[in-house]
Amino acid sequence: MKQFRNKTEGLFNFQDLKSPGVRIAYACMFIFLLLLSAICLFPIIWVFLSAFKTPEEMYKIPPDILPKAFDLDRVKTLMGRVNFVKYFTNTLIVIVGCWAFDIVFNGLAGYVLSRIKPKGSALLETVIFWSMLLPGISMAPLYMTFIDMPIIHINLRGSYLPLWLMAGCNAFNILLFRNFFNGIPMDYIDAARIDGCSNLNVFFKIIMPLSKPILVVVSIFSIIGSWSNFMWPYLILGSTPKEPISVLLYQITNGAGLKLMDNEVMMVTMLAIIPPLLIYALLSRHITGGLNMSGLKG
Repeated sequence: MKQFRNKTEGLFNFQDLKSPGVRIAYACMFIFLLLLSAICLFPIIWVFLSAFKTPEEMYKIPPDILPKAFDLDRVKTLMGRVNFVKYFTNTLIVIVGCWAFDIVFNGLAGYVLSRIKPKGSALLETVIFWSMLLPGISMAPLYMTFIDMPIIHINLRGSYLPLWLMAGCNAFNILLFRNFFNGIPMDYIDAARIDGCSNLNVFFKIIMPLSKPILVVVSIFSIIGSWSNFMWPYLILGSTPKEPISVLLYQITNGAGLKLMDNEVMMVTMLAIIPPLLIYALLSRHITGGLNMSGLKG
């Protein structure tokens, strides 16, 4: 009970846990969540273990849970065969560009809706909200726009720019920024304007430094979303030297690229899983706090 002595939030607090019935209910709920977590983690663990197995070990019946050896030289050799460093670099370029566009343009849009509020901002906010309900059929005209940009008639296929532009127009993140900025006192902004700051200077010098919690949340969503995004990188960057890891995984699992054994496919999958897992594990505690401060509680 010592670890619950200061527990004042959640479904049960310290006073509730003094009751035997509540303790039993809490223990049952804890065991259920533990089992659910184990079920969710099992595929990931199986991929990690299978990556180090030989083909004979993978197809053995009954299967062995652990491989006979964890040979890290196989990882280095396979990374060279599939040119993993190139795909990883391409993925980093996609992620950095999407993150920058996401923070700057969605943040500016949220700032305009929250603090500048020009005429028609209420209508614009409604349109942004309703745009989240657009079905996937909108992909076709958007793709046609990228391969033949109106007026200038430029084909952006094979360029990172379409992915970055789409990241800079994320309705959900705009509303996240807008809700968080609503909680920043206007006194800071008014004082900055009295000192002669323009709206852009207020955004970059006042708003952004005060918005670290929501910046962390949006950064996590942007990085993990860009890493796992497949459809648009495949449509825009497919069959070009700029393909990211998500396209590489599709190619090796469908026989469209380098022919690999099943254990080698597992190893490439393991290498693709590790970065987003590390990012989420290190920064996940910031998600709940940032969302709560933005007014979107789950």
